[in-house]
Amino acid sequence: MEKRQLGRTGLRVSRLGLGTMTWGRDTDEHEAAEQLKAFVEAGGTLVDTADVYADGGAEYLLSRLTDSLIPRAELVIATKAGSVPDTDRRFDTSRGRMLTALDASLRRLGTDHVDLWQVHAYDPGTPTEETLHALDLAVSSGRARYAGLSNHSGWQTAKAATWQRAQPGRVPLASTQMEYSLLQRGVEREVLPAAADAGLGLLASSPLGRGVLTGKYRHGVPPESRGASPYLGGFVQPYLGERSRHIVDALATAADGLASSPLAVALAWVRDRPGVSSALVGARTATQLQSCLSAETLTLPEEIRAALDDVSAPTHRYPDQGWTEL
Repeated sequence: MEKRQLGRTGLRVSRLGLGTMTWGRDTDEHEAAEQLKAFVEAGGTLVDTADVYADGGAEYLLSRLTDSLIPRAELVIATKAGSVPDTDRRFDTSRGRMLTALDASLRRLGTDHVDLWQVHAYDPGTPTEETLHALDLAVSSGRARYAGLSNHSGWQTAKAATWQRAQPGRVPLASTQMEYSLLQRGVEREVLPAAADAGLGLLASSPLGRGVLTGKYRHGVPPESRGASPYLGGFVQPYLGERSRHIVDALATAADGLASSPLAVALAWVRDRPGVSSALVGARTATQLQSCLSAETLTLPEEIRAALDDVSAPTHRYPDQGWTEL
């Protein structure tokens, strides 16, 4: 599998990454082991997790597999902190909370460092510079090799990246993780330009439109799908509307013309977008993951890419297209 630089850093990551949001909840240890083995055999290195996935269970499961199946040194492990199970405060990125969360993640992961530590989301209740100081401390102490963001808007990304480059000694940000797919191109408005300007690589999460771009929902919600899950049904529902159906139909037509699958075409489209360092695929089973890995051999012809660009194009007007006085 091809490796890419993560932003303007020396860290190289596989252009497909393995997401673990279902591990420890919908994906048991056996299936997780099969996934990780297939992923590494295909040349994958980047494994993305978070301290809140299965309440820490995903990190713990990953540690069991690095002990018994795949050497730690063969993986680029990325995790996140900042989400909290608090009904009054969804995110807490205060310095104390972040560093405590990192130490807990390291214990669960069974390692003395993570390769990439990410702020899970923007916290309006904490000054940005305080959150970023936690990243500085994590890297300077050796507990994290690189630092990044996740789920930050364009202005939040630009502010954080600029702050980190303002003075020597601060840790430049390596990446930002954002949802990006044919069904969700909102990052193209401000986040991607901000990331490119600051030298951040984009880790594209949900590149299959929360599973909708596989085509499995064209004729209803399959009983074994995420859309029918009590945990993830609400996650899928926003992408089941008329606009999504139109895009999925076009995707299926393109896949037929390429003798491929909608899944592979959708994944290849995201993977090769400008600014994307890696597309993160999260599968419930090893069989599903193998379907994703098959996209590694697919490169979309320009005419197919252009057609998919057109059918999924978001509406970007003022100020993106400039301003004209009436």
